[in-house]
Amino acid sequence: MPKFRLEISSMRSVNDLRARLGMNNTKRKTSMKKTGLALLLASLLMGCGANGDSSSAAAIGAKTSLLAATLQFFTGGAEVKTYAAARLLDHASFGPTDAAIADVKARGIEGWIDHQFVLPASQIDASFTEDWDSNTTPGVLGRPYYELFPRAFMALMLSGDDQLRLRTTFALSQFIVITDAKIQSFGTTQYFNLLQDHAFGNFADLLRAVATSPSMGVFLDNNQNKKEGVCDSCSINENFARELMQLFTLGVTRLNKDGSVQRDAAGKLIETYTQDDVQGMARALTGWDTVWNPLGKRNGFYRLPMVAQWVDSHDTGEKKLLGKTIAAGGTAEQDLDSVIAILMAHPNIAPHLSLRMIQHLVTSDPSPAYLSRVASVFENNGSGVRGDMKALVRAILLDPEARRGDDASVQERTIGKVREPVLHFSAKLRGIQCRTALSDSSGNMYGVNNQQPFNATSVFSFYSPTYRAAGSNLLAPEQKLLISQEFSARLGGLSWIANSVPQNLSSAGCKLDEFVTALATSKRAFLNLASARYFRGSMPPPLRDSAESLVDQLSWMGPTEKAATMIQFLLFSPAFGVIK
Repeated sequence: MPKFRLEISSMRSVNDLRARLGMNNTKRKTSMKKTGLALLLASLLMGCGANGDSSSAAAIGAKTSLLAATLQFFTGGAEVKTYAAARLLDHASFGPTDAAIADVKARGIEGWIDHQFVLPASQIDASFTEDWDSNTTPGVLGRPYYELFPRAFMALMLSGDDQLRLRTTFALSQFIVITDAKIQSFGTTQYFNLLQDHAFGNFADLLRAVATSPSMGVFLDNNQNKKEGVCDSCSINENFARELMQLFTLGVTRLNKDGSVQRDAAGKLIETYTQDDVQGMARALTGWDTVWNPLGKRNGFYRLPMVAQWVDSHDTGEKKLLGKTIAAGGTAEQDLDSVIAILMAHPNIAPHLSLRMIQHLVTSDPSPAYLSRVASVFENNGSGVRGDMKALVRAILLDPEARRGDDASVQERTIGKVREPVLHFSAKLRGIQCRTALSDSSGNMYGVNNQQPFNATSVFSFYSPTYRAAGSNLLAPEQKLLISQEFSARLGGLSWIANSVPQNLSSAGCKLDEFVTALATSKRAFLNLASARYFRGSMPPPLRDSAESLVDQLSWMGPTEKAATMIQFLLFSPAFGVIK
């Protein structure tokens, strides 16, 4: 991974590295051998590059055999190995845990997915912020109200039972976006709850709920979208209509079912929609507004769906959009139903949504065949139903290409994604069995600064889904977040808390002491535990060798800080940083 190598080469001194690890230079002048650690890190990371070309006849033959073996795995009831169970959890949860691995092995992969589908949706109760009037409103653990959602979402990531639903909701939130920067905290929790409720339903119902969500209405201004001229300040607002097509459902370019782009006779890309389509859709979506101040609660309007209470503010004229006509005379509710029906019938929605969900769950650059198979399931779940989200998620997770790497001996070359900041962070804390949000010495939540859930900087989320890795043609959207700030965060934080406020680890339910005990027993015991928790039991030998050498150079550290530092070191490697 070029950016991992670049980060190491940019460290100008071991003092810089020590600072990134959360080390205090003035207290530790008798620290490790400087050159030794730098060389260890550099050699480790530079040894974890690409695995070579997979286009040879031998590789193709091997892939065919793996495909057959994978299909036999799902039809023959074979025992689920620990490696396969952990790998599924990398795709379908916020990180493997011992208990989750045991559950997958006991139920089988399909059985675990089916069980996750029937678990009740976790919800966040933010009712105490429904009537807030200042930033001093009581919060969680004595913190301000606006920390409620980040702390509650963190607790669900770490210990929520409905992991597959939560992971699906997080995926949806990254392209059907609202942001806490504009929406009051109570509205953010209500939008999260909405996505949770609809994550495993029908996509048409999800779209209807999103379109009438007061949180979305405020964020993309559809609560201000009124018929032109119905009042002095009333006008058409196109924000929601445009993003509903561009980001949420169709994309900007016409696609084939396998995700390949369509071109006209001159070779130009064919656009999915025009400005006229945006205007037609915006007119069809006029007239919606929040239910203001229900029950006297200042922010209570976030609790209830928007309504078309001012009838005259809806444009009842004929609308033309995406090659379809919505007849004149319809109500706001009827026109919304027409909009959703048009979007759901559009040929772009299946490949567009399938690609986004595959990227967030399994792999950044799926093959055309993989994408086509999943899109076909969106179009028809096998019972003639279009838009079945359970069927879509199942197809993504059980596709032979997704599961062929479940054999630990397979060197997967075409399936994988960079572990984005949230997934890196959650897997790290789930590996030490944390149950709730972890606080630092100032009481601030230890979390992700580079990808705060439900708080993207804009409607375009944290990165472009079309971003390609530098120097290649491979889609690698999450790699866009691998900046210096992110590397610094991965090399520090946990060890700082372990050194300064170790009691906070216990308060959050973390069991770092298991690693401390293992390290006190032997280096091998520690690395075996780390391998089981973070590397599916298959830590690469070069990484293990480098870690053994590093342990000897951290003798000046206390046992808890040393264990945390070693975990950070191991998880900084591309072996963990890329989900294969």
